[in-house]
Amino acid sequence: MTYSDVIRLRLNNLCSERNISINKLATLSGITQSTVDNIMKGKTKNPKLKTLHKLAMGLDMTVSELLDFPEMNNTIFEDE
Repeated sequence: MTYSDVIRLRLNNLCSERNISINKLATLSGITQSTVDNIMKGKTKNPKLKTLHKLAMGLDMTVSELLDFPEMNNTIFEDE
């Protein structure tokens, strides 16, 4: 599993839990739809901290909370 795979998994799970679309996440985060789409399609391999911060704020959480989940903490990442 790659870093971008884990981020996509986390964002999908959070959006499902909150019953919001990826498009709504972009709006809530103040990020362009294309940026979020690139993350979700795996085109963006290593999202910037600034982008992760905006996504976290859009989900009403901190970056620490966004990145604190088992797949992130227990995965040995493949090179991308």
